[in-house]
Amino acid sequence: MVKHIDNELKALNDSLEQMWTLVFRQINKSKEALFDCNRSLAREVIAREKMCNALELKIDSQCENFIALNNPVAIDLRLVLAVLKINNNLERIGDFAESVATFVLKDMSSKIDPELAKKLRLEQMFDCIENMFELAQSAFEQEDSKKAEAVFGIDNLVDEINHDAIGILAEQIRLEPGRCEEYMSLNHVIRKLERIGDRCNNIAEETVFYLDAKVLKHSASKAVETEQDTQS
Repeated sequence: MVKHIDNELKALNDSLEQMWTLVFRQINKSKEALFDCNRSLAREVIAREKMCNALELKIDSQCENFIALNNPVAIDLRLVLAVLKINNNLERIGDFAESVATFVLKDMSSKIDPELAKKLRLEQMFDCIENMFELAQSAFEQEDSKKAEAVFGIDNLVDEINHDAIGILAEQIRLEPGRCEEYMSLNHVIRKLERIGDRCNNIAEETVFYLDAKVLKHSASKAVETEQDTQS
């Protein structure tokens, strides 16, 4: 029975790893599409979103079946619930990457001016969310709470860049009123990137919660063993 449960948990983790990889590629490709005004790549990101949705449903089904068939308790249950929540956050990150690609396809008239991109700190923002994503994944897979906590600090910088973008784009609209709608849509894209940071934050929080539960379980087990040793 234990081996059967272990095999199911491994299959679940393998599926989640596929989701991590797919969504991270979506972020990378949406970034490239945005900076290069690459409509072909934007179409690829939009098409691949269906794969993200299908994989999310598969993982949800695996989690539901595991709970229904095995009636897990304690740490196994906490793990599956964490996977469910992480899976949902990953799917939403994929949605945000698709939004960036949609902007490229429908709203961009040309490449973003390098000076404007520098003022907006767009490249730095993408670097931050990619770093947050990788840290969140590594924290969960390696069961490292310190990496999860590192995500929280980076999120503050992403929030700052998002906040500053409003004033910068408002000034740009005054300079180029003919591109008002495009710049308003660009601000919407920056907001989506900020939301990716929030979702990475959610994943890190869920990881910390799961790991804390695991530590408490192990601590309780050791306390029981120590008490039994003392009594004997």
